[in-house]
Amino acid sequence: MVVKKKTAKVETVVLDIATLEKLTASLSVDGDIGARQLAQNLLDCLRLTDPVLQIQQVKKVAHLLEELSEGSSPADCLLLSCLDTLAIMYTSLQSKNPLKRAVASTLSSVPAWLQGQAISRLSACLSDCLSTADAERYPHLTDTVASCLDGFSLGEMCIHSLLTEVLQFCHKALCEYLQQNSGLAGRHVAQAQVMQACLAAVKASILVMQRSQELVSAALLAEPTPSPCPLRDTLNALLTCYTRILTDEEFVQTIQSTAGMAVVLFTKCMLGNGDKVAEVVAGLLLGPEQGADGAPVWLQESCAGLYHSDRPLAVSLFLCHGALAMLNWRGGPLGPEGERLLLLIPTTLLSLDTSVKESSTAMVLSRVLTLWSSVALNSLQGAPSSSGLWEALLGGAELPVHLQEHIQAHWEHPLDGVRHQTRALFRNLLHLHQACVDVPDPSSDPASDPFIMELTQRLLGLEWHVRGKYASLACLVEHLGAGRLLAVHPALPSLLLSLMDDQSLAPHAGDLLEKLFVSHKAQLSGREGAGAEPGAGSGWMEEWNGTWVTPLLDVLCRARLDQTTYILDYLLPKLLRCCPASLGHMVQALQNAQLGTSGSPGSSGALGALMTCLRAARAHGVNHPAEEGLWGGLVSCSLLQQALVHKHDQVRMDALGLVCESHRSTEIASREEMALIRHFLPCNLNCQSPGVRQQTVSLLKKLLCRLKDSAQLLQKRLGQERGERALMEGDRSTLEMYQDFLRWFCETLFEALNPGASFPTCLTALHLLGLAADLFTFSTGPADFALGDTVSHAHAQAVLYCLTSNFLEVKQQASALLRKLPPQTVELQEPGRMRSLLRVALDLSTSTKPFDSVTAAHLLSMLAHQEDMMEALSHCAQEQGIAFQPPAPGELQASPAFTLERNTLGVVQVLLLCLKAEVIRAEASLLQAAASYPLYGRAHCITAALKQLPAGSLSLTAQWRSVVSDLITTSYRMSDVVSPVVQSSSPEGLIPMDTDSETSAGLQKILQEIQPRDTNDFFTDARELENQAGGQTGHICQSENTGGSGEGYRVTAQMVLVCCWRSMKEVSMLLGQVCQDMPLQTGEAQQIGIITEGQVEGVGRYFRQQLLQSRHRGAFELAYVGFVRLTDMLCRSGSQSLQQLPSHWLKVVLEDVKSSDPSSKLCATRRSAGIPFYIQALLSSEPKSSSCSLLKMTMKELTSLAMPGPHDLTHRSTVPQVHALNILRALYRDTRLGENIVPFVSDGVQAAVLGFTSPVWAVRNSSTLLFSTLITRIFGVKRDKDEHSKKNRMTGREFFTRFPALYPFLLGQLEEAAGSVHSDSGEVKLHPSLFLLLLILGRLYPSPMDGSSSPLGLAPFMPFIIRCGRSAVYRTREMAARALVPFVLVTQVPSTLQALLEDLPLELGPGTQQNHIHGTLLQVLHLLSSYQTDTHRPRPGGIGQDSDVIAALRPRLWLAGRRNPCLVTRAAFLDLLMSVCGSSLGGSAKDPELTSLCEETLEVLTDSELLAPDGPHAVTGPGATQYLQSLARVAASASTENPEPWGAGSWGPHVLGCLLQCPQYEVRLVALEAVLRRLERAGSTPSDLGPTHHTFTSMALHETHPPCLTKVLQVLSHLTWSSVLPWRDGTRALTNQEALHWLITLTEDSVHSVELHCAALALVSRLMVHLTETAPQGTGVAAASVLSHWGALVSRCCSEEQPGEVKLAAAEVLVKATPSLLASPALPLGLSDTVALWRSLFTLLQDEDHEVRDRAADFTATVPGELLHVKLTDVAPATLSPPVALDLGVGLLCQLFQVWGQVPDGVLALTEWLLGEGEPDMGDKDTLQLDAYEEEFLFEKGELNLWAEPLQWARLLHRHLSELLRVPGEAEGVGRASQEGLDRLAALAEDHARSSRQRLSGLPPLPQFSCTADHARLDVQRERAALALEVLESLKAAAPSR
Repeated sequence: MVVKKKTAKVETVVLDIATLEKLTASLSVDGDIGARQLAQNLLDCLRLTDPVLQIQQVKKVAHLLEELSEGSSPADCLLLSCLDTLAIMYTSLQSKNPLKRAVASTLSSVPAWLQGQAISRLSACLSDCLSTADAERYPHLTDTVASCLDGFSLGEMCIHSLLTEVLQFCHKALCEYLQQNSGLAGRHVAQAQVMQACLAAVKASILVMQRSQELVSAALLAEPTPSPCPLRDTLNALLTCYTRILTDEEFVQTIQSTAGMAVVLFTKCMLGNGDKVAEVVAGLLLGPEQGADGAPVWLQESCAGLYHSDRPLAVSLFLCHGALAMLNWRGGPLGPEGERLLLLIPTTLLSLDTSVKESSTAMVLSRVLTLWSSVALNSLQGAPSSSGLWEALLGGAELPVHLQEHIQAHWEHPLDGVRHQTRALFRNLLHLHQACVDVPDPSSDPASDPFIMELTQRLLGLEWHVRGKYASLACLVEHLGAGRLLAVHPALPSLLLSLMDDQSLAPHAGDLLEKLFVSHKAQLSGREGAGAEPGAGSGWMEEWNGTWVTPLLDVLCRARLDQTTYILDYLLPKLLRCCPASLGHMVQALQNAQLGTSGSPGSSGALGALMTCLRAARAHGVNHPAEEGLWGGLVSCSLLQQALVHKHDQVRMDALGLVCESHRSTEIASREEMALIRHFLPCNLNCQSPGVRQQTVSLLKKLLCRLKDSAQLLQKRLGQERGERALMEGDRSTLEMYQDFLRWFCETLFEALNPGASFPTCLTALHLLGLAADLFTFSTGPADFALGDTVSHAHAQAVLYCLTSNFLEVKQQASALLRKLPPQTVELQEPGRMRSLLRVALDLSTSTKPFDSVTAAHLLSMLAHQEDMMEALSHCAQEQGIAFQPPAPGELQASPAFTLERNTLGVVQVLLLCLKAEVIRAEASLLQAAASYPLYGRAHCITAALKQLPAGSLSLTAQWRSVVSDLITTSYRMSDVVSPVVQSSSPEGLIPMDTDSETSAGLQKILQEIQPRDTNDFFTDARELENQAGGQTGHICQSENTGGSGEGYRVTAQMVLVCCWRSMKEVSMLLGQVCQDMPLQTGEAQQIGIITEGQVEGVGRYFRQQLLQSRHRGAFELAYVGFVRLTDMLCRSGSQSLQQLPSHWLKVVLEDVKSSDPSSKLCATRRSAGIPFYIQALLSSEPKSSSCSLLKMTMKELTSLAMPGPHDLTHRSTVPQVHALNILRALYRDTRLGENIVPFVSDGVQAAVLGFTSPVWAVRNSSTLLFSTLITRIFGVKRDKDEHSKKNRMTGREFFTRFPALYPFLLGQLEEAAGSVHSDSGEVKLHPSLFLLLLILGRLYPSPMDGSSSPLGLAPFMPFIIRCGRSAVYRTREMAARALVPFVLVTQVPSTLQALLEDLPLELGPGTQQNHIHGTLLQVLHLLSSYQTDTHRPRPGGIGQDSDVIAALRPRLWLAGRRNPCLVTRAAFLDLLMSVCGSSLGGSAKDPELTSLCEETLEVLTDSELLAPDGPHAVTGPGATQYLQSLARVAASASTENPEPWGAGSWGPHVLGCLLQCPQYEVRLVALEAVLRRLERAGSTPSDLGPTHHTFTSMALHETHPPCLTKVLQVLSHLTWSSVLPWRDGTRALTNQEALHWLITLTEDSVHSVELHCAALALVSRLMVHLTETAPQGTGVAAASVLSHWGALVSRCCSEEQPGEVKLAAAEVLVKATPSLLASPALPLGLSDTVALWRSLFTLLQDEDHEVRDRAADFTATVPGELLHVKLTDVAPATLSPPVALDLGVGLLCQLFQVWGQVPDGVLALTEWLLGEGEPDMGDKDTLQLDAYEEEFLFEKGELNLWAEPLQWARLLHRHLSELLRVPGEAEGVGRASQEGLDRLAALAEDHARSSRQRLSGLPPLPQFSCTADHARLDVQRERAALALEVLESLKAAAPSR
């Protein structure tokens, strides 16, 4: 992004009257001619008011000054007055004013003989200014001092002459700022201004000192130390000021860092250069312990705060930065003290590493460390250094090792800046190491350096989810070259490409890949000779393509679509930029692949890969081969057409990008590109994916911009009338083509906005039309590409009616587009039309449907721009009896801004009058208001009207003040009406509807009980609406609310609650809007101000009350939004009292929280309700760049409250603790607080863990919620679905470096918790916080980069975690086992496993503790599983060869057998054996130890109850099921799934048979899952499966457990029919008919289980297809009935209400049945059933679930080729998008009617589809009653399909029907064969048409707004009937006359 440089504002010189008169008088005296000219020009300059002319005049003065000579113009009085004038002008101007620079340039041009006088005069003027006592001028004077030293030599001489005075001024200014800052607490704006001024003063003093070092040193040396010296005193005073800044944490870090630089600079200047400076600075860094010994006394006195023991830790950091920035580190030897200081700085910085809390300080620390590494590198590369220095900086030395540990702890820091500095530090460390190595051996090779190679291996050995390693590896690539890394890790390119599917890793992997392939290319091309041209035929090019391009293409062909997106974003453009010639290789390789194939499931195949590559190349301007045709002939047009309608979104987007994107915005679009867009647009408007819609709009915007820019180029070329005639004709033809395309484009989009259009279609069409309006125009004038004539009245009305959409985005887009359409098409100027729309808007604003009020707001906002609106508004107000007086027209009536303001004022006044009346009625009966006129709609419309108002430039100020005052008052009254509901303890259901007196009395009692703190009378009586009139509150008249049956209108509690909380929401939004936008009446803005300070403060008190007392989440969440607007306004206001309100409110609420008890009005339930929101809003108003004093104060208070108190809880209420925990949770979740909250995370974790020890449930509950939030804040959102994946975890070093306080806390808590675990007694003792400790420790893992002697290592935690495994609580043992895994390094796993196993008993004894055994086994099992899946474990051999684990297992096999009485430990040991023996990772089967273990395990299995003759009935007791499942897993693995390692042999089939016949369903399920996995892996039926396949058929008939039956059916679906049929039940064989009948019955009866239903449907359908294919002639009447039964079953599974899984299964069935049943020429199912199946398929193609649609679209791949070639010539049908597949499917069905010879019946069927399935004879009365019934249910929604478009479907059917009837002879044939059916359909269609017309005419005016759903439904019905009648008329016309 190009950022424009800000140009300085030129301002005229402004002098007070006295100074101006004095200068005028002094310039008017006599003098020589040269001086008089100067004086006259200066006088003219002072009189000018234009600053630009003043600059020109000053330049004339400069020219005249240069011409002065000493002889002709002596320094007389007039000339000196001229110099005085220039000096005064210079000192009075602002520093960034160009006029000041012109004056400085003029003074610099003074001749040499006059320079002394100029310096004297400027010095005198500057001295006079510096002596001022006006503190408001200090910032200006500071800037003046700095500007004197900014390239202004004369000014610098003046500063030197006034050195002491200037420094004294800096001291005076700093003292003033320090004093001011102490009194500005809470006033953030004023505080920020003081900080800015303070920073400028410190910088100015540094600049003065830097430019005057020699003068200062000379002056100090000239004065003996004891004697008084003003300069020395001033310097000491300044040092004192800097010390105060450094030690005051209220100052922002930028100022403190600058002050640190000043301290070092001043110390250096006062001491002079030499080793003494380095020694003293080192003492400052060391601080109070050992730094004061060598420091001079004056320094100890001036910087006393720096030598105190309690100085802030960050002081050392800022002093280190000052030392690095201000001392001279190059140009000469450092000396011993300099080298000591150079090594001390990083040591000091690293000591701060674990104590830094603020992220901003961590950022400074990282930056200073990187600066140190650069300084050290420069020092080494400069003058020779001592051996001690370079030895200390070698890679393996202690300091670099600690720096590497710092890098590893921070390379995944949340701040980008820290990560960037970490990368730079690592790069500099590599250079430092190389520089140190080069000292003794300048010819050393980095590739053979053992330190570098070890570092490379360690980095490559890290897990690839560690994002920090990528940057470090990239630095190593720069250091070593890619060839070396590829030699170490040849699979690196493929591995990195496989990581591109992870969004969090893709950018890092892409950057590393770029470094690699750029370096590799340089190495390969350099090997063939410098300067060789990279060509496709080069030898290195082939190797490079093979290394990088070929793996990339493989990934693109097989990748998931999100992976393709990341490759396109982060990798492909870089690759093409590196080597453009590789594009040819890509295209050739992909075109050689089969472009029609779709690749692996979910991938886009070769076609998608080709589009991705071409798009990237085209978008980034890679040159194509200069061939004719589309894009250089690289790709055919037909291929692009196929890609543009591809099933996968990304392929379509890549193809569209290829068409639309261009490197040149003026590239002329070709006719082929226009045709491709016409092919793409209609079938891609209705896209559910927001991301794809966004891409579509973005890419088409690029095309439209290209059309506009290229059209301007063409028009410019034509306007020049030069060039060849043929070229000009071509340009005209192109412009005409553009015009035609744009007309088609707009008309297509307008036509898409038909009734019933889906949300995606409307949104996309409106977006694109808005783009067309912005880039071109919809005017009807003579402008180029004016598209106004494409907009018809119907088009404009379609856009207008989009305002009724339930989707806010559609409303917004339509509202914006309406203002861009030709006014005559929208017809808003016509008075009657405007009145109708106003009436509708006012009616909708009282609707009980919230989205109606949004529609009303958009209508009113649109009408407010019309000039004649006020008359219409007055008319409507008069109609409704509203006493409305329109605002006066005023003098600015012609201005559009005034028209908008006046109309808005009128709208607000009318709505406010209505709202006032309704509030009065609501005060009488809230129930009636909720039912008839909810208040929130009016308030929403007022807020929306105010939003579009230019509040800063209002003309009708007096009227607005009155309206705003009324608004605020009415809002308060409205809130008072509804607040009792939302402030009640139980707002969700407080309106009892029972009329029975006993029930009512009971409800009253309940209401009393559930609201102990509510005293409002509204809730002490149960409100009922009875059938009686009267004035009693809460009762309404029967005549108004009965439907004729006498029963009162039933107002549900839901309706009342919605009315109340939405009203509260709108009040909050309205008050927030008013405070935020309306100008404040302050001293400067008294005339234009609207809202007063008192009103603002009142609104603040209102928000406080609502947030602190509301119980309903909707109410206080929206009050929070309004309150945030208010707090933002308070900070920006110019009022001192308003600025201090947030801090005052915050202190008050914290006191309230601290003193709250059960009788407090603060809500202690509902997670403290609005209290956290209130505090969040107050804290978020504090600027992030400030010192965050409010946040620090709040967190300190809350943390102390949240910590548990003393054990005696009688003297302390737990309510404040609950509030504190809930508020902390909200603050940790608040993203706007950002990294400022991180320093308090450690305290929050401690509060949450300790809160779990509370005996009070509320405290424990809030602690749990806080802990969950902190886990997310620490570890981030889950990056992997697996909770325990390392992607969701953090290394222990990184965790404890960022939160060092948690190390001793967690260790101590774990030790305490582990001490409470005593399972020996069998007593259950559960430490309250043990779960939390194990959860947080389980999120840590050790890094292979960690050293063994890490001070924050994880080793001390291990013994306690192992001890927790002895707990008597099962869950504790399980969590301890999981938590142990990350604490054991991969290299230590085998030894740890052995140690744990040897801790198990060798035999059963009296002291055997089963809990201990079970906990140990679980730890071994989890460790072993982690080790086996770890990709970075040591490679040689398996577990059995790495350790004696197997040797430790074998003596303890008794734990798996019957000798062990505990079934739970038996199961755990069997799982362990399964993990060792059954896994291929366990080692080689030839390992004798492992073979023996397998044999002994099989013996245990044989001896077990599972294979005993009497079966497993004897196994009972706790853990029996778990034990049998473990046995079954071992048996299934040995017999079926993986028999080779076990060596089970022929024994396997017997075992599997026993498992399948086991009475326990859990065992059968394990066995069936094993069989299914084996079948899926084998791909066909294996010969060694075990029992005969008829075992499964028999099992299917008798299995009773649904999951087992599901698995049996899935197994049968994988077997071949030859092995299944004939279906057997034991020895009896079933006929195929019986089997079919049984399966159909099972499918129908299994709807209760989705999985079983799907499995049965798939199997029966597969059997049906098989039987049809093997018996194509049919099998009689019975077969026909079964086929019909199956067809009806499949059709039912396709209906809208079915679960998604069932519809997916049905789609799969129909796709597989297409070739043999749906598209078979033999028509095996008969016409009606086949057509019904086609109808089901079309239903699925229009389903709302995109997965169902995509799966159904696959039917095109199974259609016989002879049917397809007519429809598709170049398109591979396997990859069509659902809309195109639907179009193709209907066309195929019409073609099949001809093949079957069933055109007449087919036409009748399609015409019935065209008419729809609704009942046309429903009367108006019934419909109205139904609608009234539906209105009662506020949130009731029917089954909605937001994707299907009934009108588009009808038009598609009509088009294909018309095409079919145009086939010669077909229409006549239909007329002859189906006259009766045609007559019936004609009557039906006419009935539909008549009914829809009647009902449309019976709707109220503008039914599109008032009865939106009914109108849309009837409109669609009317058009469908019209289309059907058109088809029938054409048939009638074609029929032969009788």
